Amino acid sequence: MSKWFADTFPNVVYQGWTGDTGWLTAIGQTFYMTFGSALFGGILGLIFGMGLIITSSNGISPNRTVFWILDKVVSTFRAVPFIILLAAIAPLTKLIVGTQIGSTAALVPLSLGVFPFYARQIQVALAEVDSGIVEAAQAIGSSFWDIVFGVYLREGRSEIIRVSTVTLISLIGLTAMAGAIGAGGLGTMALSYGYQRYANDTTWLATLLVLVFVLIVQVVGDILAKKFSHK
Repeated sequence: MSKWFADTFPNVVYQGWTGDTGWLTAIGQTFYMTFGSALFGGILGLIFGMGLIITSSNGISPNRTVFWILDKVVSTFRAVPFIILLAAIAPLTKLIVGTQIGSTAALVPLSLGVFPFYARQIQVALAEVDSGIVEAAQAIGSSFWDIVFGVYLREGRSEIIRVSTVTLISLIGLTAMAGAIGAGGLGTMALSYGYQRYANDTTWLATLLVLVFVLIVQVVGDILAKKFSHK
């Protein structure tokens, strides 16, 4: 079996499992970029998404100016193609992490690339929270933060999990795109070591691993969303 595998997938075997170009290294880099940028971009997106809901005309603290600013920031960043964003903020990336190449450097553009998408997703998810529950909380004298954490985030947690799942899957795709400029991970494996070197078996395996990663995220997200659903 091992001889058949080596003969059928010679380039996959040549890459090895460890080392700078190994498969375990690529998988680890993809995990690192996905969840690292999900943390930073997710926090930023949650803040902006919550801000959009809270300061909207029917929010708990309407503020037309703040809403306009948040909305325009989110819309502007969403309008910039990710591959252009990678190049445009290269100086900022170097200023923050000291380099423009590698998995850690990719965290900056990935975080900035995913946060506007997640902010809109959060805005839509929290808009689904029953306004009657919010009004009831206000009627009994609940504080601002009680409504934010006890109503919006608690009542909307199932939808938040669903949109977080969608965002993670989108982020996996962005990590592959970042791999095109040397960020590492399965994107680099598929493009630099596979496609550009005509090593089709390497490209196929890298693609398969990305699909498996996406499937795992989708299944886990669906299970958690169903668990916390009020329906």
